[in-house]
Amino acid sequence: MSRIPRPPATLVGKVFQAHAAIERGLITRHDLRSSAWRRLFRGVYADQTVADNHRIRCIAAAAFVLPKEAVVAGRSAVALYGAGLAEASDPIEVLIPRGQRFGPSGRFVIHTSDLREGETRRMAGVAVTDPVRTCWDLAQWLEPPEAVVLIDRLLAARLVNHVGLEAYAQCRRRERGWRRFARAVRLADARAGSPQESRLRVRLAMRGLAAPEVQYSVYGQWGFVARVDLAWPDLKIAVEYDGVWHAGSQQQIHHDRKRLNRLLASGWIVIHVTAARLRDDLDGIVAEIQVAMRARKAL
Repeated sequence: MSRIPRPPATLVGKVFQAHAAIERGLITRHDLRSSAWRRLFRGVYADQTVADNHRIRCIAAAAFVLPKEAVVAGRSAVALYGAGLAEASDPIEVLIPRGQRFGPSGRFVIHTSDLREGETRRMAGVAVTDPVRTCWDLAQWLEPPEAVVLIDRLLAARLVNHVGLEAYAQCRRRERGWRRFARAVRLADARAGSPQESRLRVRLAMRGLAAPEVQYSVYGQWGFVARVDLAWPDLKIAVEYDGVWHAGSQQQIHHDRKRLNRLLASGWIVIHVTAARLRDDLDGIVAEIQVAMRARKAL
């Protein structure tokens, strides 16, 4: 078993270029083969104590790999703003000016586009699209549910707001992609409780269902009864996304059943959606909601 070298003090907690560290005599090529270091990109390493996440990899890429004209964008920009869902191993999304070329591709998704004045800023020393422009790009590059998931998160983090997004849509009115952007903005909601809830809400809207209230508080004879994920209050219909079940927690099961019983006693229809059903049975979910709506409207 090879010895794990003691990291030089100057490299502890750092991301560095291998050839520069070797030239300075801080480490050898043999040292780089040990578990003391993590390879991020070709020729770029990090001390194992450095957190391995998408944000760190964006910062490393900007410092050592990307050309100076490149701007971190899309899902990677959301990660830099602290609201993203990208994993460490996910490709980094980069925007470069039209006519420019960037060689490496395996660890990057390269987009070409023009940037307007004021559409970039610096975060942690990295050139990144500003939050509003990031939302525009998300709407162009992703399908509506996934774009809205991330726009919801930027709204919740107060990095953007509907007024600013709608103004930007008007500025780009009639340009290619503005309808996609305007639709994503209409569907976005800062109150979303989870990415899956956002996906469910958007997919229901794309099936033509009226927009529900998000994170709606229900009151009854007991006062506050519950906050439900999605609701049509006039019809007393709620849709709840069930995430990880609290297996083995009798206290949580007791709480959930009591909550459900009080919703039902208050006259609400509650439709539960699981990850499997959202993935495989959207038709069934929509049909159940439509049946419930027709029943309520017939009363």
